[in-house]
Amino acid sequence: MQNENIIKGQGAQRNVINRFDRFTFEPEDEDFETVKTTFTEVFPKTIVNQVKSEDLPMEYSMNPYQGCEHGCSYCFARPTHEYWGYSAGIDFERKIMVKKNAPELLEKFFRKRGYKPEPILLSGNTDCYQPAERQFEITRQLLQICLDYRHPVNVLTKNALVLRDLDILKPMAEQNLVSVSLSIPTINEDLRRKMEPRTSSSKNKLKAVEILSENKIPVNVMVAPIIPGLNSDEPLGILKAISEAGAQSFGYTLVRLNDTVEPVFVKWIESSFPDRAQKVLNLIKSMRGGKLGDKRYFDRQKGEGNIAEMIHNTFKIGRKKYFEGKEFPKLSTDGFTGTREQQLRLF
Repeated sequence: MQNENIIKGQGAQRNVINRFDRFTFEPEDEDFETVKTTFTEVFPKTIVNQVKSEDLPMEYSMNPYQGCEHGCSYCFARPTHEYWGYSAGIDFERKIMVKKNAPELLEKFFRKRGYKPEPILLSGNTDCYQPAERQFEITRQLLQICLDYRHPVNVLTKNALVLRDLDILKPMAEQNLVSVSLSIPTINEDLRRKMEPRTSSSKNKLKAVEILSENKIPVNVMVAPIIPGLNSDEPLGILKAISEAGAQSFGYTLVRLNDTVEPVFVKWIESSFPDRAQKVLNLIKSMRGGKLGDKRYFDRQKGEGNIAEMIHNTFKIGRKKYFEGKEFPKLSTDGFTGTREQQLRLF
């Protein structure tokens, strides 16, 4: 059963108060269903971020867009929109900031004296292949620079739009410079439409895994997040499907709702699944020490309690059954040039 008043195609059902604002004004009669997506060019001084979280494996990440149109209510990146003066709610999905100078900044970063190359995660905060990428092609430009400099990059996305750039990804893969991680939290298309309303369909994501694999581009799948009471019955089915499609590895996370992600998700679950909203929220709390969020390094990845343990055990079974003997390659930094080769640029 679904609330008839839900705004379809959106995760957030309203804006939430910005933690950093003393005063907030929002018209009571504002019709959020008619709010159009706007794109604002911003001018950051850097594009590559050093990842300082102790329990994350990557050294660097870069994000060509701020905000994300995909509309996932549980997205951990929502609170970052508040630093720009926006809301983590509908603003996060509808007010997208575009970093058109990202390619120039990346080239500048690669030319820094003494820089020692490490794989960069392309995304990490907001999706580099969200719908805006069809128009701006910033991700494509960044990949071309990585190819020019022979610099390794890991791509993380929920969108099959990644296939557009096979002409760049294939030569990168031939030099062991790229891998792609596709986020597939569900293969139940009815659930997918509600969980991540403007991402690629489950069918298209699985097809993307297959095509990437056929082109010898290493594919990892993130089964994330696992939300007990929604998609927690799917892991074995997903692992079977992605293994058969050619994925070489997988990862997963348990949902956690920190800061202003919590009110966005709570409103979404109450609107989308009013018949089981409280059950889902209580199950999440059972994994998070009675709360909906968890910021403790390492503990936030594992969760606690019987539900979390059951999920971990399910993935252990799936790994043994569908991924035994599969190995994900480590990207190479050996070919990094440090100076731009005179190749035909795409922009």
